[in-house]
Amino acid sequence: MTDSLRVLILDDDFRVGQLHRDIIDDQPGFTALEPVRSIDEARERLRSSTPDLLVADVFLPDGDGIALVREAGVDAILISAADDGPTVRRALRSGAVGYLMKPFERRALTNLLDRYSRYRNLLAGERPLRQEDTDRALAILHGSSEPVSVSRSATEQLVLAALGDGEASAAEVGERVGISRATAQRHLAALAARTVVEVRLRYGATGRPEHRYAVRA
Repeated sequence: MTDSLRVLILDDDFRVGQLHRDIIDDQPGFTALEPVRSIDEARERLRSSTPDLLVADVFLPDGDGIALVREAGVDAILISAADDGPTVRRALRSGAVGYLMKPFERRALTNLLDRYSRYRNLLAGERPLRQEDTDRALAILHGSSEPVSVSRSATEQLVLAALGDGEASAAEVGERVGISRATAQRHLAALAARTVVEVRLRYGATGRPEHRYAVRA
């Protein structure tokens, strides 16, 4: 995706809202809007700014963050000190793509944002999707590098499609397919061993070679 994903933050604590804003703004591919502190303010901002993602607390002085997510019709991450099963299940039923329990480390939010970005990337556009595409997007969103329902051959087909007529590194292939660099490297090595792809060395400014892969003609 070339455009940043716009994120609206809802938290009644001004300091917490600003902290989340700083984390999101530091995450590549994301832009945080000015945080809001109430349900009514969030409703107005959702109408006027049409964000891509809502990051909201569950318990707010003027209402329920979960109910807002259900009515908003926008992807959302819910954040709460509530650690009981019924609240978490209610949050997921509302359509939230993630749930973080307070207190959490900065990397918990950045990791979730990264997975969400890759999930959005895989489901972007109007192209028809295969079951493997959907399985992979859900697996990434939920923190798994590869869905168990996707066979090795299906993954390799995605890797080959990502290479196309050009060449790419394992990291570039992983980004295009929505898998980790290590997973892409493993599949590329297997394809190279079967001479389906060829390995090329490219030397950069540092003089260190980079492995590039291309489909054999």
